[in-house]
Amino acid sequence: MVLEISLVRIYVGNLSFNSSNEGLKAYFESFGAVADAHIAMDRETGRARGFGFVTMDNDTEAKAAIE
Repeated sequence: MVLEISLVRIYVGNLSFNSSNEGLKAYFESFGAVADAHIAMDRETGRARGFGFVTMDNDTEAKAAIE
């Protein structure tokens, strides 16, 4: 048995500094299955840096989210 998993990682920019990983994941879940959502945080201030990444399980759903 061969199991092939195709994950798509999407860069998301221009996020609010008040954004959260949970909020980003919830938004992208409206387009399909989300494996991971991560917002880059500033080490010194602890607040969001305004960009993040979402990893989706399906190419078609990822393309819909990008559009």
